[in-house]
Amino acid sequence: MSGGTIYGVGLGPGDPDLMSVRADRLLRNARHVAFFRKPGRNGQARKIVDGMIPGSATEFPMEYPVTTEIPLSDPRYNALLATFYEDCAAHLKNLSNTGEDVVVLCEGDPFFYGSFMHLYSRLRDGAQVKIVPAITGMSGAWTATGDPITWGDDVLTILMGTLPEDDLARRMAQTDALVVMKIGRNIEKVKRALKTAGLYDRAWIVEYAQMPNQRVCKLSDDCEEITPYFSIIIVHGQGRRP
Repeated sequence: MSGGTIYGVGLGPGDPDLMSVRADRLLRNARHVAFFRKPGRNGQARKIVDGMIPGSATEFPMEYPVTTEIPLSDPRYNALLATFYEDCAAHLKNLSNTGEDVVVLCEGDPFFYGSFMHLYSRLRDGAQVKIVPAITGMSGAWTATGDPITWGDDVLTILMGTLPEDDLARRMAQTDALVVMKIGRNIEKVKRALKTAGLYDRAWIVEYAQMPNQRVCKLSDDCEEITPYFSIIIVHGQGRRP
């Protein structure tokens, strides 16, 4: 396939030192850099690579039309985001068609619950797209607690805080180790589900994992200073070991 390459570059959990050598090389030689952000914000991905992008590079901030303003169940939510992703993908493809390479910044790993996947599904058949994998945010979070997440035959379950409370509690009760993402305004629901599943006293919350402002707290302790945004909840497995 002719033209430039669109790179989905995983930045890891937040510390630039944890990025791959390949990601670092692509960033420092980039001519075009795209990244997601909320309107009026710098964007978390862009903050991570501050000082690494050449001053001559052209930056393309992709600003979400909606985040939490309307509920996920509202048909407008998917409609607005679908149009947004179509427009962003078209812009990247146009650059690629002119022979330009584009680096798209992705927090964590590009193929793990990230916005880049929505661009990838629209670009993969009409442009050359390459993925640079990275350490996930959840890996950075459980490492921050200082204990292994799984032992022996432990089953690890990853849940989204956006799920209904009954579903959360049921799935939590069926696993050995647990990661809960997308907490945000769902924090109280997640706490209740953890209590129902009998996991609340084993749960940790990690904010800004592997970043300079990282904070780690046992959920049952006084964690009021930790905001649920940019936070992940961790429950360690207690499985078989020698």
